[in-house]
Amino acid sequence: MGKMKIKKGDTVLVLAGDDKGKTAEVLQILSKKDAVIVAGCKLAKKAIKPSEENKEGGFASVEMPIHISNVKKVEA
Repeated sequence: MGKMKIKKGDTVLVLAGDDKGKTAEVLQILSKKDAVIVAGCKLAKKAIKPSEENKEGGFASVEMPIHISNVKKVEA
């Protein structure tokens, strides 16, 4: 595990996966997993139980981690 060259708020290009070619901002760095969470990329549906705030429950789209080797920093 080396030093990460990508930081929160950087603009990155996704190099692999369903979102290949997308350019978006980094929301979070997961250094122990060598992964990043990128806005609007690798979305998964998560079930939400009914609660006080959300009476209906249902599904929400959540960004999942992408391995650091599958993103490239873009100079903006």
